[in-house]
Amino acid sequence: MNESVLNFEETNGIATLTLNRPRVMNSLNRDLLRELQGSIDRIQFDKGVRVVIITGAGEKAFCSGADLKERAGMNETEVKQFIFTIRHCFSRIDNLNKPVIAAVNGIALGGGTELALASDIRIASENASMGLTETRLAIIPGAGGTQRLPRLIGIGKAKELIFTGRRIDAGEALEIGLVNSVCAPDQLLPKCHKMAEMILETGPIAIEQAKYAINAGTETDINTGLGIESNAYWLTIPTEDRLEGLKAFKEKRKPVYKGR
Repeated sequence: MNESVLNFEETNGIATLTLNRPRVMNSLNRDLLRELQGSIDRIQFDKGVRVVIITGAGEKAFCSGADLKERAGMNETEVKQFIFTIRHCFSRIDNLNKPVIAAVNGIALGGGTELALASDIRIASENASMGLTETRLAIIPGAGGTQRLPRLIGIGKAKELIFTGRRIDAGEALEIGLVNSVCAPDQLLPKCHKMAEMILETGPIAIEQAKYAINAGTETDINTGLGIESNAYWLTIPTEDRLEGLKAFKEKRKPVYKGR
C-alpha cells in the first residue's frame, strides 16, 4: 500500500496537514496538490476544525517547491495546467474561512515560500531557508509569489529577492517581516499549537469575518476597506457568540463559543 503524500490529523479543533514526501524535500507534485486541495475544501465546511497548521514531514524541508523531475516530463500544456492547479490551491488556502499557520520546518523555496505566503501566519524554525528562486530557472513565481510577497514585505525588498533568486535564513526572514517568529526546531510545532489554542479561545464567526475584512480590505482604498469592515462587523452582532462573550465578561469567566 502506497504511503499517503499528505497526512491529516485533527485534534481539538486544530487540523495539521503534513506534506509527506520527505525523500524529495516535500516537493509538490500533482498527487500532493490534489490531496492538499481536497483537504482544504473539506475543512472549509467542517465546523469542528477551527485552525489549520501546514508543515512538512522530516527535519530538512517544509517544501522545496515544485517537483522538478515531474515537471521535466511535462509538455507546455501540462505545465500550464500544473501552474493553474497550484495557484488555485494556494488561493483556496489564502481565502479559507479559518486561520492557517505555516510551520516552516526547514527549506521552503519557490512554491514552498509561496505556500507559506498563502498562509495567514508563518512561524519558522531556526534552520529555515526561504526564497523565491524561480528566476534562476528562467521562470517567475507562478503561485502568487509576485503578488503576495510585495504586499507582505514591501515592493523594493520583494523585487530584490525575486530578481536575485536569493535564499534567506530564518533571522533575515524575521527581520524583513516574512515570518512572524522564529524558534528552535523542536519547539516549532508546540509554538504553532500554542498560537492555535489562543485562536480557539476566540469567536469562530468573528475570526472568519476578521480574516475576510483584512484580506478584502487591504486590496482597496481605506474608505472601501472601512465599508468592508463595517459589513463584516454587522454579521457578528446578531450571533449567540457575541451575547455569550458579553455574559462571560460580566460573570468573569471564559466564554464558551459555539460558532452561532
